[in-house]
Amino acid sequence: MSFRRAISIACGFAGGSAVLVCAAVAADKQGYFGERCRLRETLAAVYAAQPPAWPTVNGWDYNWDKRDPSSIMNGRKKESAGDIGSPDGENNKPKATRYICLIRHSQYNLKGEGDKEKILTPLGREQAEFTGQRLAALGLKYDVLIHSSMTRATETANIISKYLPGVELVSCDLLREGAPIEPVPPVTHWKPEAVQYHEDGARIEAAFRRYIHRADPKQKEDSYEIIVCHANVIRYFVCRALQFPPEGWLRMGLNNGSITWLTIRPSGRVALRSLGDSGFMPPEKLSRT
Repeated sequence: MSFRRAISIACGFAGGSAVLVCAAVAADKQGYFGERCRLRETLAAVYAAQPPAWPTVNGWDYNWDKRDPSSIMNGRKKESAGDIGSPDGENNKPKATRYICLIRHSQYNLKGEGDKEKILTPLGREQAEFTGQRLAALGLKYDVLIHSSMTRATETANIISKYLPGVELVSCDLLREGAPIEPVPPVTHWKPEAVQYHEDGARIEAAFRRYIHRADPKQKEDSYEIIVCHANVIRYFVCRALQFPPEGWLRMGLNNGSITWLTIRPSGRVALRSLGDSGFMPPEKLSRT
């Protein structure tokens, strides 16, 4: 194979490393190095410049929620539960898809002395109205509206519920704001005590396990669920559900009243349909605090 032919092939694999290849071709024209030496050095530089390969599909844990049918059946006696291919086994396979809508609460009074005083600002109430209108306009049949028990999330959920008549409202302490896990890279402007990570992290992880999982085998139809909570909780949920390193949660930003959609298929596959969507609000109504 000629030197120029090898370089041409290397270009096909290199993508963003074209500069390296072009430099090697220029060197070839000037005759500074022997052909074989240049070929080895150029190919070594090309492959060294490539990003690490993304994990293959085998890296995905289909039993991330501990609800994979095969793992459940393997833990039972076959004579009592039946094989996966049997009618009993088929009955234990999820069939419905869960669509989970994570809403960040609206803007609130940051100067409040405690949770009860951290009520929504006038802008925050407007934001919640926009979010409620957006959810209603989607025309989906929502099954439940769950919200954090903190004041700002409760108020946001109550305003949204006006646009979704008949949807049950449920309050949950597990969804309260907190410090889920120490972020990587660290930040200087926000440093909770280690005990806060220890306590909040366990609670937020418990919330994740309660709400983010594939459908129960008894669920026959797809479901649409709304969870109104907090930025830290939502960002942690997204990282965990997508099997990304949870320490990266603080690298994402979410506007107040924004909508984040997660889709969980019966197979255990998870998709992020949108992250922090707030395009339904006028630009002057957007905020992050």
